[in-house]
Amino acid sequence: MSYSTIGTSWITESFIEAVNLTGKAVLSSVYSRTEDGAKSFATKNGADRWYTELDEMLKENTDFVYIASPNTLHVEHIIKVIKAKKHVFCEKPMALTEEQLQIISGLAEEENVFVFEGYRHLYSPNYEIFKNTVEKIGSVRSCVLHFNQYSSRYDALKEGKKPNVFSKEFAGGALTDLGVYPLSMAIDMFGEPSNLDYYPVMLDNGVDGSGTLVLDYRSFVVTILCSKITQAIMPSEIQGEEGTITIDHIAPIRKISYYDRKNKQMNELAVEQEEQDMVYEAEAFIQMISESNDTTYKQALERSKIVVKALEAARLKLNP
Repeated sequence: MSYSTIGTSWITESFIEAVNLTGKAVLSSVYSRTEDGAKSFATKNGADRWYTELDEMLKENTDFVYIASPNTLHVEHIIKVIKAKKHVFCEKPMALTEEQLQIISGLAEEENVFVFEGYRHLYSPNYEIFKNTVEKIGSVRSCVLHFNQYSSRYDALKEGKKPNVFSKEFAGGALTDLGVYPLSMAIDMFGEPSNLDYYPVMLDNGVDGSGTLVLDYRSFVVTILCSKITQAIMPSEIQGEEGTITIDHIAPIRKISYYDRKNKQMNELAVEQEEQDMVYEAEAFIQMISESNDTTYKQALERSKIVVKALEAARLKLNP
């Protein structure tokens, strides 16, 4: 199996490394808007060819394309790839509105290809353990998930630069860059919330530097904290009537602690994982394609639809 990439950031290099670890696909070509960027990235990562014209790259006979362009360019690039009859692996968020995702999924169905949204944390062994352990804690009554990570790009912003992750033009900010991780996790575990609200902390440039997203599930509430301007040191936690689970981080999960209320015992459940944790989602995607697993694909797509619906509703709070 062969593939191409759009985007030359660190996340693209991480994906290439992850695919190499699977041993199931080979990088064929890369695309960048600039010749220097495309050529140097291809050389560094072992691609045979590089392009500055996307349409030219899409003429290649590759199986799928990995997309890690700025958020607001995702839909445009996805549509081009689908029309070239290639499968799509796109970094989150795949789309910013329900309408965009409907267009994407409809086109993919017409062209008989898969569009897959990258959520590396949802395919790891430790996430599977975490998710299964939730069943042991009885009725869930409280959940606090957070992804608060001080960004070096924030320093650049304060110096007067305009990094994409803090750009309103490219749909940057805490919610779209980090908040989607715990949001997708909550939706994967609990389904669609009955209601939600987002309380952003806005920066002077009109982008949310941090924020609190509240998901109402009627019998319990999920509180999601996301930030690119502060650093968290506390674990995330789910409390049930029969026990409590904590994880050290949303992505990747390295430690899982399960407290059994009746036995008053603390259990450590995490297993050792690959240091390059994107390997699990890469493996799942490649397997999905090779087996034409429509059931697994539809489950992933349905999750993406719920996530983008919640994301769109939350983003309305950015421009009240």
